[in-house]
Amino acid sequence: MFNKKYFFALTWTLILAAFTVYVLLDTFVIARGRIVSDDDYYDSLFDNAEKSTLDDTAPNGRQGDEKGNGDKQGRLTDTEESFTDTSISNGAVSEIGSYGDENISVTVTKHRKYDTDIYVAEVYLSSMKYFKTAFANDTYGRNVTVRTSETAKAKNAILAVNGDYYGARSEGFVIRNGKLYRDTPSYDREALVINTNGEFTIVKESESSAAELIDHGAAHVFSFGPSLVRKGEISLSQKDEYGRSATNNPRTAIGITDKLRYVFVTADGRTRTSRGLTIRQLAEFMTDLGVWAAYNLDGGGSATMYFDGKVINNPTTNGRSICERSVSDIVYIGY
Repeated sequence: MFNKKYFFALTWTLILAAFTVYVLLDTFVIARGRIVSDDDYYDSLFDNAEKSTLDDTAPNGRQGDEKGNGDKQGRLTDTEESFTDTSISNGAVSEIGSYGDENISVTVTKHRKYDTDIYVAEVYLSSMKYFKTAFANDTYGRNVTVRTSETAKAKNAILAVNGDYYGARSEGFVIRNGKLYRDTPSYDREALVINTNGEFTIVKESESSAAELIDHGAAHVFSFGPSLVRKGEISLSQKDEYGRSATNNPRTAIGITDKLRYVFVTADGRTRTSRGLTIRQLAEFMTDLGVWAAYNLDGGGSATMYFDGKVINNPTTNGRSICERSVSDIVYIGY
């Protein structure tokens, strides 16, 4: 005998299961996005900008006064204190390679600290137009991911690291190459603002507006964090050091040491040869490099550094295999 009660219950169960599967696929699998092309627009932002020169007129090749102090550009805007004159070559295990022309200088070294292999790229630019970001497949959206090295090769990047993996979240400002893509704040998150003049500023998204950041010259805004260093001092709160931040993991960070001078840092982890860094250790390492401001990007299996046409670190998610995780965006140096 046909039982309507059980029929409707079964039908409702199947509908609910199908809806749940769809939501999961839509959240984690189905790619949705729009193709973007920002290169020409981004370059145009700097057409009338004053160009620096890559020379040796200041100590360590830095631009500035006779003491080697840079101007306000390239540092947090609320101070005029001078930088500590620190060379990142101190403590380096080996030099991996270098690149140099009239606009871009990159030197990559490998360090050993905290039982971890750490890769440091010192970058010196004549203009911020060579500090760029890129979306996977040139597409902004959800579940659009490609390995860092593949996106870097597509952009002919000289140097690249993974970005903030914006596509894994529905909140957090996304400004890239001078264009606003997402203005929904993540209220518990600090964002890194990189302005067209090259300076780094840390803002609380709950106290900021993405449109205002654009109006004030934001070239890129990353929403991951936390901030590691501000005004040359470690800026971590107790909350920043809880949970996963207190465990040893692969990490990626970027910092600024002077006007148009930056460091890109990627630490291996989760392997027998590299433990990985806690967020505190990463912040301490960044201060050892003499940064004025530094910010933590996506880590774990995403942590990847690409230089001279290849991945130079050992990215891994589980420690059992060396393999890049596909990510939604990269930060890179190039033309």
